[in-house]
Amino acid sequence: MRVQLALNVRDIEEAVAYYAKLFGAEPNKRRPGYANFALDAPPLKLVLFENPNASERLNHLGVEVFDQTEVDVASERLAVAGIRGPVEEETTCCHAVQNKVWSEDPEGAKWEWYRVLRDAEPEVAPQPEARGCC
Repeated sequence: MRVQLALNVRDIEEAVAYYAKLFGAEPNKRRPGYANFALDAPPLKLVLFENPNASERLNHLGVEVFDQTEVDVASERLAVAGIRGPVEEETTCCHAVQNKVWSEDPEGAKWEWYRVLRDAEPEVAPQPEARGCC
């Protein structure tokens, strides 16, 4: 399990160069206007979206898990707590096909618990225009 932080950035090249230096690692995935760093130490998935006109720097937050059971358990826990948002299966987001469940905190920050099933074909991987992936 690792925490995900998805940011809107003005210039993807500038941001990638900075975060590569900050974490001493190259991006795990690059697409036009998109990059992600999948780090073991610290356990972080940093996602960058080139979105120069975004009103907020924070795109969304998440928890990446590696087993479907963890998504299912989170979905049930959020439902019982009365804070579960949409549940998505086999959805294309962030250039990958994923299963996920969403929640939104009281101030509007979007959280997702998700599992990546496989990479998406570049031509079918939509880019988020604002907060919240796809």
